[in-house]
Amino acid sequence: MKIAAIDIGSNAARLLINEVKINNEKPEFIKLNLLRIPLRLGMDVFTMGKIGPEREVMVIDSMKIFSDLMKIYKVDHYRACATSAMRDAANGDEIISKVLEASGINIEIISGDEEATLIYENHVAEGLDKDYAYLYIDVGGGSTELTFYENGKMIYERSFNIGTIRLLNDLVTADNWKEMKDEIKKNIVSNKPIVAIGSGGNINKVFSMSKTKDGKPMSLAHLKKVYKEFSELSVEERMTKHSLREDRADVVAHALNIFNNVMTWSEINKIFVPKISVADGLIQNIYSQLQQKK
Repeated sequence: MKIAAIDIGSNAARLLINEVKINNEKPEFIKLNLLRIPLRLGMDVFTMGKIGPEREVMVIDSMKIFSDLMKIYKVDHYRACATSAMRDAANGDEIISKVLEASGINIEIISGDEEATLIYENHVAEGLDKDYAYLYIDVGGGSTELTFYENGKMIYERSFNIGTIRLLNDLVTADNWKEMKDEIKKNIVSNKPIVAIGSGGNINKVFSMSKTKDGKPMSLAHLKKVYKEFSELSVEERMTKHSLREDRADVVAHALNIFNNVMTWSEINKIFVPKISVADGLIQNIYSQLQQKK
């Protein structure tokens, strides 16, 4: 069986295609393709309140390509979800209708809390050491999703309108930060030591640059050091020195600022970065829904 997930975020749209094979009665998810297109919808939506004509065409063209790829791979089931930027766009529904007509892809707009729940679909909590509590931090262009696990159960989830594209456009207020800090201080508490699990393109990039071995954590001290270094470089210098694309170079310091604040306020000093995403969560969600229907 082949399953596809489309995640339309504030910074980029991603198509993930997996083949599911049953191995010893357990599903094995094999990645066939992952395509990322930097649509940057948040650049329009968070400044103008809607998706502009140029990006509207980009969305429709991208979905046509995604649709063609799904046909080529003979995908059996898919789900397409849009998050923060499409949620906030005054013309979001109109563009979704145009996409359906042009590509046959039906996009659902999901809430920030649903986005956080999709992370839970990654079964990330199942393999975790029960001696620790875990804060899952997913930093996107438009929002940051926090999900707190203790004893293998989700205790708390919350979506905040603090994201890299919003920060890039100076749209996050002191009150937004205070709300996040207060929520963390109130809800992210445990008698066990808490560790962080990070996701999003920026933390993945910082992790690969750090040469940390897979399965080993990065320290908060390291993130703060990298943040300081990036903050002192221009976007062009970051691109040259660290071989970053422009659409990564201009937001990576903002992402680190979010991770550093969340970890500091929750008194966490290390973060694991497994290769999981909203798209992975969607794949798991589709598969589990199909199993329930059997």
